[in-house]
Amino acid sequence: MSPYRLVYGKACHLPVELEHKTFWAVKKLNFDLQKAGSARLLQLNELEEHRMFSYESAKLYKEKTKAWHDKRIQKRELIPGAEVLLFNSRLRLFPRKLKSRWSGPFKLVKVYPYGAVDLLDERTGREFKVNGQRVKQYWGESVARMKITTILSEP
Repeated sequence: MSPYRLVYGKACHLPVELEHKTFWAVKKLNFDLQKAGSARLLQLNELEEHRMFSYESAKLYKEKTKAWHDKRIQKRELIPGAEVLLFNSRLRLFPRKLKSRWSGPFKLVKVYPYGAVDLLDERTGREFKVNGQRVKQYWGESVARMKITTILSEP
């Protein structure tokens, strides 16, 4: 890598170098300038075709992957006031087989039109916003959330 490229971020083309390349191209094609020009035009057209083919392939790939991901989005009817569980995707600190990645239950406060939801942690009173795909309905029974500890002492 040249110092010029390190400073300016592009290659340095000197007139002598360009002249040498054009001379080499003309020499290769038997000193026929017409043949050299048509060969260069053919190369440019092939390059343009390759770019268009790549663009179309990338477009088709994006459409297919979007359809694949959209097919896997789960449609849910979330009702404000319901209890939900929150999926913790960042629970990698102590990976265990039997440790649940669902935390909660939380109370659903508000559902936004594009899938976001507001949850309320009733133990701390904290309200926060999460993606609606990370929650699921809590079907468990209502149990006492506050644990009461009774210390038994000898009389």
